[in-house]
Amino acid sequence: MRYYLLLLFTFFSCLVTAQQTDVVDFKRINANIMHRGYENVVTGRIFIDFQIKKKTDTIFLDAINTRVRDWHLYSEESKEPDYRAKIFNSDNKIFIIHNFKKNKKYKLHLDYGMTSKKAMYFVEKEEYTQVWTQGQGKYTSNWLPSIDDMNDKIEFDLSIIADEDYYVISNGKLLNVEDDNGFKTWHYDMLQPMSSYLVALAIGEYDKKEITSKSGIPIQLYYYPEDSAKVEPTYRYTTQMFDFLEEEIGMPYPWQNYKQVPVKDFLYSGMENTSCTIFSDDFMIDEVGFVDKNYVNVNAHELAHQWFGDLVTETSGIHHWLQEGFATYYALLAERDIFGDDYYYWQLYQYFKELEAQEQAGQSTALLDPKSSSTTFYKKGAWVLHVLREKVGDKAFKTVVKRYLNKHAYGNVETNDFISEVEKVSGMNLSNFVQVWLKSKALPINEMKTALQSNETSAFLLIIEEHPYLTYRTDDDDNYIPSSLVTQLPDGFYPIQVAVLKETLSKPEYPTYNDLVKEAFASKNLHLRQALALNMSEISEDFQQDYETLLNDQSYVTIEAALYNLWANFPRKRNEYLEQTQSVFGFNDYNVRTLWLTLALATPEFKTDKKQDFFEELVSYTNPEQPFSLRQNAFGYLSSIGVFNKEALKNLVEASKHHNWRFKSFAKTLLENLSEDDRYRSIISNLQEEN
Repeated sequence: MRYYLLLLFTFFSCLVTAQQTDVVDFKRINANIMHRGYENVVTGRIFIDFQIKKKTDTIFLDAINTRVRDWHLYSEESKEPDYRAKIFNSDNKIFIIHNFKKNKKYKLHLDYGMTSKKAMYFVEKEEYTQVWTQGQGKYTSNWLPSIDDMNDKIEFDLSIIADEDYYVISNGKLLNVEDDNGFKTWHYDMLQPMSSYLVALAIGEYDKKEITSKSGIPIQLYYYPEDSAKVEPTYRYTTQMFDFLEEEIGMPYPWQNYKQVPVKDFLYSGMENTSCTIFSDDFMIDEVGFVDKNYVNVNAHELAHQWFGDLVTETSGIHHWLQEGFATYYALLAERDIFGDDYYYWQLYQYFKELEAQEQAGQSTALLDPKSSSTTFYKKGAWVLHVLREKVGDKAFKTVVKRYLNKHAYGNVETNDFISEVEKVSGMNLSNFVQVWLKSKALPINEMKTALQSNETSAFLLIIEEHPYLTYRTDDDDNYIPSSLVTQLPDGFYPIQVAVLKETLSKPEYPTYNDLVKEAFASKNLHLRQALALNMSEISEDFQQDYETLLNDQSYVTIEAALYNLWANFPRKRNEYLEQTQSVFGFNDYNVRTLWLTLALATPEFKTDKKQDFFEELVSYTNPEQPFSLRQNAFGYLSSIGVFNKEALKNLVEASKHHNWRFKSFAKTLLENLSEDDRYRSIISNLQEEN
């Protein structure tokens, strides 16, 4: 028996490593899924249509922690199941064993139950559990038996049963919603195939705003009922960007509709699921928040992915830049359409500086290295497209992109598929370009600087970087940059002004120092004033009154920095500063409020009868029902004042098991530090044993 099992294991292991896409083509997965909101259990019934490409006796589905309850295999010419077929259910796959015939079509029916440990997340939100999925990589098989190979494009049609109080959002068009004894079944239909990692599901309490693109595509913007006032600033420019990308790319949006859904404690900024972007609800912002932290770039990036990543998908990680580099570049083009050329080149400059810093740290990799960093795939990928467009010309570039997308629509691509199209249209040999920009890990710094010289803003930033002394030479010097530059520049764009100001603030001995600082305080430009808040931590009495005006700015970043710096520099006025800012909360992470509570606790004479209330409020923000960004702020400030109660420690132990790895890592490190404190060691140990 052991020998037989060993042979069986060896057989299946060999099968798994083979390219199943050469043997079978999965056409359609029609899934009926039952959501149990109180636990990470998924039950479902799926019908899978597939066609055999080569004669074989075994195919498989990816399915993690799955128990098959019932199943039947049908051939295309029979309505009765074929009882000769066998099934083998391992920990991560379902093998179907049968004498499959070449070119023959089959349908597989499965009833299953899964315990989802990845990809589907059950998140506490106030008085209910929000559910959302994140399948990028090879994770959808943790909640839906499917094919993890991104080279197998499948039409996914989902029907989801959930509590009647919840809204269910998935890929494709919502056909109808059926009521059934306290539950609702939501039927979604996709018309075109996609990779399984792009299948999405979100369940929660939502309202929506519906708009329409110029081409007639329905766009649904979801939001929490309590966030109705945040809809406009959050989704600002959505229609403009959608219309721009359709025109710029030269190919109509390839799906039936487009949806955007905020969720709590998402793993990333956003994810470009086909026709259904899921993004972090930290980007649901109000009018003030828009100044410093808005959704515009993420919005444009995930929308661009609907073409680059969803319509055409990389064959492997070697070609990841075809998704992330393209999405970054086209998002930047969409922002250029909104904010102008200076903004576009300023961003290219920022990307250049990130890439340069990466190279200086000895961490540069080639763009075609599958282990490259996000900075390489995103930022260098965008730079490649910018330089390539300049090289071949605007008209040829747009022709290439259109031909490339049409030729490989709903399929998979490699870098050569794109490069060869560029060579055909332009008539150029790009072998040297590919070697320098794609295959070499060295950054072509001189070429990048030359490209930046074509715009006055980015060219000036290079000058300031290389010759900072120009900001403080005398009026007699040829290249002198006077302090009045701050007021002479147009208000519409600020990076040059900020660069001059920051350089001056770093050298108080500059002859122009006082004049420039005074002009900056007098400016109505929020970004320039924010530079003062962030770069002027020591405040002389000469600037005290000017600095105090920063507390009135419509910027949560400015208020946060100004409150702390004023509190630190002028102890006698701490009560006044705290009174002035006590109603400001800030972003969704309550950046201003958590700082305010900490300063209020650290100011002995301020509202002595409210100290316990302040502490309990700060502790309440560590609760699992709060977003992890707010919890991290609260934990950080409790650590700064050196006081934790049992409730906060319990919440910290829970946080050390959170699904977001960055937050989990933060919590683990803090727990380790606190465990060295005699006050907390035994409490933490007991709490960890209980969990």
